[in-house]
Amino acid sequence: MADLSGTRVGLIGLGHMGKPMARHLHAAGARVTVTSRSRGPVDELAAEGMTAVDTPRAVAEASDIVIVMVTNTDAVDAVLHGPDGVIAGLGKGSGKLVIDMGTTKVRETRAWAAEVMTAGADWLDAPVSGGQVGAEQASLIIMAGGSEAALERARPVFATLGRKVTRIGDAGAGQVAKSANQVIAGLTLAAVAEGLTLAARAGADPAQVREALTGGFADSRILDLHGGRMVNREFAPGAHASVQLKDMRQALELAEQVGLALPSVTANEKLWAKMVARGWGELDQAGIIRAIEED
Repeated sequence: MADLSGTRVGLIGLGHMGKPMARHLHAAGARVTVTSRSRGPVDELAAEGMTAVDTPRAVAEASDIVIVMVTNTDAVDAVLHGPDGVIAGLGKGSGKLVIDMGTTKVRETRAWAAEVMTAGADWLDAPVSGGQVGAEQASLIIMAGGSEAALERARPVFATLGRKVTRIGDAGAGQVAKSANQVIAGLTLAAVAEGLTLAARAGADPAQVREALTGGFADSRILDLHGGRMVNREFAPGAHASVQLKDMRQALELAEQVGLALPSVTANEKLWAKMVARGWGELDQAGIIRAIEED
């Protein structure tokens, strides 16, 4: 963990990911200012010594580095814009750094980066892989889009939150990498669910099948973590199925923009849509096994 003593860091969005991230930054010595749509987590972190404010603008005014960790593109857009938004609080020529660490659309990300830089600040899109467990353990994988200088400035913060940082390219490139990540994750989640369901229907113990596959060609972090949740029927959310559906749809939108057909993703999106339609959108991603079983 880096020493962030005296560094003014703001964090907007205190859900499953944002709250543990704020705690790591505070533990590293940063002067952390927080706000969120829900007041409960804000008050909780204020009681732990962080500064609570009411608007994204107030976070930007109080911070040199502003991290946005909210659920989707529309939420980031709302956080950045308007009289109470981050951009209004940057201050012309302030040299602040805005980092979007959620999973958002590429085209919009590039437009936001241009706006932030026009306002005299710098930008990184730095989505993460690792989920709630990674946020809690400060072991996130961070994919960054933006300038080398912006990344170097952010490295102490990233070292506090994660275990690996890769600069993919200029603004928007981090979100391109995250879209690829979500495609692979979404397809693998369905593959694990199908494999374990096939095993159960054919008379084998899916727990033993999962154990047998460990260490072989079919092994993966998803087989380990989410496969275990499927076997144990543990669907309390680490990451919601509804968010995975959003990410698959973003990947398909990006593919359309670049003129690419993704037949497996197209089929996979229908499974996640089925989950949400059945009222299972707030389950963990491992709950996709229920959609497979129902079929």
